[in-house]
Amino acid sequence: MFLADTAFVGPQSLKHLVLTQTGLTSLAFIPMQNLHNLETFDLGSNHISSLQFPASFPTRNLKYLDFQMNNIQRIAAKDIDILLQMKNLTLILKGNDIMYLEAGAFQSNFFYCLDFGGCNNISMILEGMQHTKIHTLWLGTFEDTEDGLPITALMLQKLCNIFVEHLSLQRRHFLHLTADVFQCLSNLRSLDLTHSYLSMLPPDIRDMTKLEELILNRNAFEHLCNISAASFPSLTHLYIRENAMSLALGFGCLETLSKLQHLDLSQSGIKNENCCSEQLKGLSGLKHLNLSYNKQLRLQDMSFKECANLEHLDLTSTRLHISASQGPFRNLNFLYALNLSYSNIDTNIQYLFQGLQNLSLLNLQGNNFQTGIILQDDLFHQVPSLEVLILSFCHLTAINKQAFHTLKKLKHVDLSHNKLIAFSTDAFFNLKSIYLNFASNKIHIIPREFLTSLSGQSVINLSYNPLECTCSNIGLLTWYKQNMDKIEDPDGTVCGEPKSLAGAKLSSVTLSCGINAAEIFFIVLILILLLVVTFFLIIRFLKRNYQQI
Repeated sequence: MFLADTAFVGPQSLKHLVLTQTGLTSLAFIPMQNLHNLETFDLGSNHISSLQFPASFPTRNLKYLDFQMNNIQRIAAKDIDILLQMKNLTLILKGNDIMYLEAGAFQSNFFYCLDFGGCNNISMILEGMQHTKIHTLWLGTFEDTEDGLPITALMLQKLCNIFVEHLSLQRRHFLHLTADVFQCLSNLRSLDLTHSYLSMLPPDIRDMTKLEELILNRNAFEHLCNISAASFPSLTHLYIRENAMSLALGFGCLETLSKLQHLDLSQSGIKNENCCSEQLKGLSGLKHLNLSYNKQLRLQDMSFKECANLEHLDLTSTRLHISASQGPFRNLNFLYALNLSYSNIDTNIQYLFQGLQNLSLLNLQGNNFQTGIILQDDLFHQVPSLEVLILSFCHLTAINKQAFHTLKKLKHVDLSHNKLIAFSTDAFFNLKSIYLNFASNKIHIIPREFLTSLSGQSVINLSYNPLECTCSNIGLLTWYKQNMDKIEDPDGTVCGEPKSLAGAKLSSVTLSCGINAAEIFFIVLILILLLVVTFFLIIRFLKRNYQQI
């Protein structure tokens, strides 16, 4: 692409400029006039081979500079002198085959983020960043690139002279993972070791007291105790997702993490017969727990006794067995969101939600209810603060008229992808500004009186139902056209019957369901005959009375 000298003369306050995949080979070909307000400059996926910046390069407000996937192989200190005028810059160089980086080239500057993803020689990169302050340093690699040189303790010793808060070594091999590897990581607040081929962390790691976030996703830990949690006493966030081995939780492996607030153990093959008090011992400050997409958990009385301050609990697609005489969640008074979708949980247990008086979001998608009917029972009485209820894909065939009357704060209800044949709003206490999703059911006719009560900012989704577009359903058709602002997915809300209108949008259907001329004539004729007969009867009655005088 050719850029004229006056290419950017027009816009006076240009802040974001994207020139990706434009075939540029040099920064010299870009006219820099009128770019002094630039904040974001994206030059990714070009053929730029040098970071020799022109004197007119905009530095005053620049915060994000992207050179990913170019042909940059050499970086000299003099080439990037101009960058030292900027503070808090994000510089993206990932995907470049950097063969040479002059020692100390980035020194004495503060970068918000430096991304050297995919660069093989980490030792050389760190040499170039001596005495630099960096908020986030990305030294990982990608799925479709070579893993690069194995990381050694000697390589990472160069981090002792670099101040880094967040470090990513994603998909990097460690030659010998010993405590010495962590020697110069003592200032880190976040460490990402995703897919680093780890099965354990050294038990004698020291001086990692500042680390708040540890990401160990896609590794191969056999036991939770193998992460040496005691070495990271200040952790607030711990992620062990998609573990390659079935992860054994053990007992008290995280007991020393008293500050932990967010724990993600999803997709890690966890199977536990007695969950989860002993396994989560000491985690009294935990607020977010993700155990989704695991194998199986057996919940007992107060299964999360050690985590009484939980606010968010995700058990999606983990098979749950309840062996408790009282509610397994009954001590979770602060729980805000509970995801039990596709957990095969027994919804017949009346005390299932005992103690969850502050629960605001409940997801039961993909679970079954006995006989396919939601009755007016105690199941939902225990969650009076519920605002969002998801019951899609639950094979429901009917809902009791007052099933949700105790849920006075309900604002969002998803009943899509069930087998409901009747639509009714009687089940809900409050219909002001509510969202109702009845999509993909088997509803044919909806009486108008069930719709007129939807007031305020209410929204309803009736798409993909076999709706009748006949005079029997004229109440729905009339209300629908008058309330298009309340309809979600009008393109999917089409006629199912009769065949002549199948697939037609409800908004486009016009029916003539009034009285025709022949019917009017017939009615008028009957009225006239009735009047004549009535008149003669009155005359006859008066004559008879007169004769008797």
